[in-house]
Amino acid sequence: MINVKTSGDFKNTERFLTQASKINYPAILKKIGQAGVIALASNTPFDSGLTADSWKYEIHRTRSSLTITWTNSNVVDGVPIAIIIQYGHATRNGSYIQGRDYINPALRPIFDSVTNEIWEEATR
Repeated sequence: MINVKTSGDFKNTERFLTQASKINYPAILKKIGQAGVIALASNTPFDSGLTADSWKYEIHRTRSSLTITWTNSNVVDGVPIAIIIQYGHATRNGSYIQGRDYINPALRPIFDSVTNEIWEEATR
């Protein structure tokens, strides 16, 4: 037979969850979105600068989640230029241009700051 005994209460847990529910997540994501656009624009390799200038962000809210998405509107003949810079592409003459990972290094510090900022807000 297994016996379990507990003592105390859930005051700390309730306080933490109450604080977490009061955080203004859309405001945090707006700040993070803008920082992401700046980071992506400054890290985007460029010839004309059009791809670097085409970064935007969107915040999507459902009943149970908030999502931030960074987008790039520079599309030529149906091809998203930011993606072919990232992953590489074939050329018309059959050669291949190697991709350059610039998106992940640009956003990594942004993701870290999201984690830190939300944790600080929740534990304040």
